Amino acid sequence: MKTKLILFLSGVLFSSGLLHAQANQDCARTASLAYTDAKAKNYDAAYPKIQQLREECPTYSVVTYQYGERILKDRLSKASEAEKKEIAQDLINLYRERLEHFPAKTDEGEVKIDIAQATYDNGLGTKQEQFEAFDKAWNEGRENFSSAKSLYTYFSLMVDLQDEGQKDLQDVFDLYDEVYTKLEEEENKMAEGLANLIEKQESGDELSSKEESRINAYETNLGVYNKVKTSVDAKLGQRADCDNLIPLYRKDFEQRKDDVEWLRNANARLSMKDCTEDPLFVEVSEALHQLEPSANSAYSLGQLAESQGDRAKALEYYNQAAELQDDASAKARIYYRIAGNYKERGQFGQAKNYYNRALQARPSMGRAYLQISNMVANSANNCGETTFEKRAVYWLAAEYAARAGRVDPSISSTANETAAAYRGRAPQRADIFQEDMQGQTINIRCWIGESVRVPNL
Repeated sequence: MKTKLILFLSGVLFSSGLLHAQANQDCARTASLAYTDAKAKNYDAAYPKIQQLREECPTYSVVTYQYGERILKDRLSKASEAEKKEIAQDLINLYRERLEHFPAKTDEGEVKIDIAQATYDNGLGTKQEQFEAFDKAWNEGRENFSSAKSLYTYFSLMVDLQDEGQKDLQDVFDLYDEVYTKLEEEENKMAEGLANLIEKQESGDELSSKEESRINAYETNLGVYNKVKTSVDAKLGQRADCDNLIPLYRKDFEQRKDDVEWLRNANARLSMKDCTEDPLFVEVSEALHQLEPSANSAYSLGQLAESQGDRAKALEYYNQAAELQDDASAKARIYYRIAGNYKERGQFGQAKNYYNRALQARPSMGRAYLQISNMVANSANNCGETTFEKRAVYWLAAEYAARAGRVDPSISSTANETAAAYRGRAPQRADIFQEDMQGQTINIRCWIGESVRVPNL
């Protein structure tokens, strides 16, 4: 009896094994036919076989779902409006099946974004449900949320919901900041990858076909991200005008005045929209500068103080901005502005000091030399005792003007004309001969504190 039972069980197991082997063979055969058609883009022929694999052999291969996605997207592109929702729902089901059966070979975050986009593109569910799908994908996997199209859709839905009264304006601004930052992060990744390949290309190294393709992809994606950023700004539209921004930030200022991120965003948005005349902008800028002093915040406060006529305070902030600034060109521009403030007030000595600081930061800033030249020339009557000495000051003014043209070819024409004009006001050959001053050095007093050598005849 025992022997018969063993023989029976063995037969059952053997039969089961045969059936399993047969099933595997059937799956392999169907898959081979389906994948061959799909690879050849014969999607109509591949479709029923892929559907059969999903139903009968769901764990056979992740390739089933890869080709299945292509096929269903192709069917969506050709479907009538009446057919689209059913196909879109099937595509969403396919995404979920792949995640269920091949979790190790599937990026969950990307799948959730794909599901959200398919839901929106095909009008499935309410606008709130569509937004929640994107919001869930964003909150659970921001690092994977890199699709420019999906980032725009996510923000666009937020704005639409705010228009319908379901979201606050602050919600819109908060998401704008996050989405815009993410778009710039992705741009930076693309730009860095592109720069590395361009550097390799320019060094004479031959790029592989894969690298050539990557260059094209980087350039294309950079263009896409740039367009989406423009579209996001357009979608935000007039919601970010002063009439909306000022009461919004005024309402939260006292509560958020110690929040650096909030202050930074408020300062940037108020500045970008030229809402700088309202006292709130001053309060936000000052609070931000106290918590996180930066060249930009200091410079912004300097501009405010200058516009209000408080030159002393403006200069204090400008000096802070220059000290905090690491970029040489930006530092030179700040020193140039400080010098201009002193020049307007007739404090030529201080002005010259700051023009020289600008030139130390950026030696090619020829316009700084031109400004010094102008101040020197305007001081001719005050910086000499005799008529000859006063006119000799113009030689120094001409030297500064000529130097401006040498260091900055873009202003060489103006600089050379200025230099020639000042030489014309300086003592001429007859004057030098009459005063017997050829080859002598004249020390120029007052704020100038330099000397000039009289030309030899």
